[in-house]
Amino acid sequence: MTDNSCVPYHVPVLLSKSIDALNVHQGGTYVDVTYGGGGHSDEILRRLQGNGRLFALDQDADAIARGCQRRKTNNDNTQLYATPLQLIRSNFRYLWQWMRYYDVESVDGILADLGVSSHHFDTAERGFSFRSDAPLDMRMNRQAPLTAAQVLNTYSEQQLCNIFRLYGELHNAHRLAAAVVRQRSQSPIETTYQLVDIADSMMRGDRRKQELAKVFQALRIEVNSEMEALSSLLTAAARLLRPGGRLVVITYHSLEDRLVKLFLRSGNIEGRIAEDIYGNRQTPFDTQRGKVVVPSEEEQQNNPRSRSAKMRVGIKK
Repeated sequence: MTDNSCVPYHVPVLLSKSIDALNVHQGGTYVDVTYGGGGHSDEILRRLQGNGRLFALDQDADAIARGCQRRKTNNDNTQLYATPLQLIRSNFRYLWQWMRYYDVESVDGILADLGVSSHHFDTAERGFSFRSDAPLDMRMNRQAPLTAAQVLNTYSEQQLCNIFRLYGELHNAHRLAAAVVRQRSQSPIETTYQLVDIADSMMRGDRRKQELAKVFQALRIEVNSEMEALSSLLTAAARLLRPGGRLVVITYHSLEDRLVKLFLRSGNIEGRIAEDIYGNRQTPFDTQRGKVVVPSEEEQQNNPRSRSAKMRVGIKK
């Protein structure tokens, strides 16, 4: 029997660069809105050295449980765990509400490592990957009502087309949606391999894996309302950060990256840039001239999940 306690739950991306960008200082209050396996949170705790406060959110019960287990088994590491850590099982779209609940009016830094964790991809029964046959679930929160199978079997052809085109940026979105509707009229689509069989006929051989990844990405985004959640997070971050506070966001696809870039430039989801009477832009963030940070070649080789990662940083004015 394999000892899963020794298997990393999630390999953090851009670990040092993201925490460096967060500019952690002792006595500060920070939020890791994507706890995952706790890698980023642990590094924040190390730098706080027992003097500060950290809140960590994750909607996946597995992540929270693994974090609690690790803290119990490593309770002799006083430097790492001396800082108060408040684990919150919740979607980060409710960040503002949770900070109000804990009477936190402002914070010094917010970190978001978006997308799917290593654990989600490696746990076949969660249905996030086309590499294994499993139920089409894709819920990051297993208590959420909507699954990928329900989307495929109940959404209209036009709704499916919109999802594949908008969230997967697939050129053959209409054909794929039509194929899904034809197949489900014969029998329900319930597993990842059933979806792969439907999509395979319209995938180019040299781009098959990339195209399948986009299909699965589109469904995952819809199931978890990821773009709406990101919009809520960004809006809350602008309200919560103190002047000089840092917002660090790691994205994995162009939809996320565009939204984060637009928000940091304008301070709002719509991208409206206000100007004063002299024509100077009135934005709440200094974006470090729009600099984008990507993983090193070594990290990309060691952690495949990092290959599409981009990090953007906003400093609250």
